[in-house]
Amino acid sequence: MADARIQRLQPAIALAEKAEREAARVLGQCQQQLQGAVSKLEELERYRGEYQQQWLSMGRQGVTADWIQRYQRFLAQLDTAIGQQQQAVQMRRHQQERAALQWRARQGRLEALRKVIERYRAEAIHRGARAEQKQLDELVARSHWRRQP
Repeated sequence: MADARIQRLQPAIALAEKAEREAARVLGQCQQQLQGAVSKLEELERYRGEYQQQWLSMGRQGVTADWIQRYQRFLAQLDTAIGQQQQAVQMRRHQQERAALQWRARQGRLEALRKVIERYRAEAIHRGARAEQKQLDELVARSHWRRQP
């Protein structure tokens, strides 16, 4: 009986394992994309800081009004790019969080199915032990009755 119940659950286990592996793959992909977006943001911010340092050192030497306007335009473009990249990081972070939730849900379902199978196995072992004990008790009782005159 338990073996039949376990056998009926095998397709569900296989599907749950496949879903869990796919969710783990998606989560890994999302984590890589998030890390890439964060790295790009850090690179843009580092470049902006270096550009500002260059401007400060050149400003000490004297600059033209035209140079200041070009600097401000470029700095505004950098700030726009940084803002866009911050949005990209937020989007990737949200995707990664959703993927992590999905993976945990799939993992939980798989674990629940595995626990059911373990319970079925334990029940089968317990039933087998009880049946064996019953047979032994019957053998002892028969031998006892046979010995009596």
